[in-house]
Amino acid sequence: MIVCVAVVGHQNNPLYIQSFTEADDALKLHHIVHCSLDVVDERVNNPKKSGSTLNETFLGLLYPTENYKVYGYLTNTKVKFILVTTDLDVRDADVRNFFRRFHAAYVDAVSNPFHVPGKKITSRTFAERVSTIVKSFGSSSAG
Repeated sequence: MIVCVAVVGHQNNPLYIQSFTEADDALKLHHIVHCSLDVVDERVNNPKKSGSTLNETFLGLLYPTENYKVYGYLTNTKVKFILVTTDLDVRDADVRNFFRRFHAAYVDAVSNPFHVPGKKITSRTFAERVSTIVKSFGSSSAG
């Protein structure tokens, strides 16, 4: 189950963060997302160590905790997508599919002429679309 998704700008400013659990977990999930940015920066600045190619947008598993697994995705514009899940046996294909759909929703949201680049995403349509993507996570017919 996905417990949190986040969009973080190229200067590590939060553009969108949504948790899908009780309110008392929200602060902990914000902390996990913030900590994952260090791992993203390390992988981007040291691509040879992590083994990822320069044009690879999917960063894979950033780090596991006792209760969560944190995955990352980096766009060409250095916007980061973070996914926090409680499933400890997630298939990479499911995560890649999630990020592909999440990225498409993000592109649609920021393509709105009324959206100011670099500001928080406040689109209700984007939030609804993200909720739909999160609910369909892991189902093989998603697409």
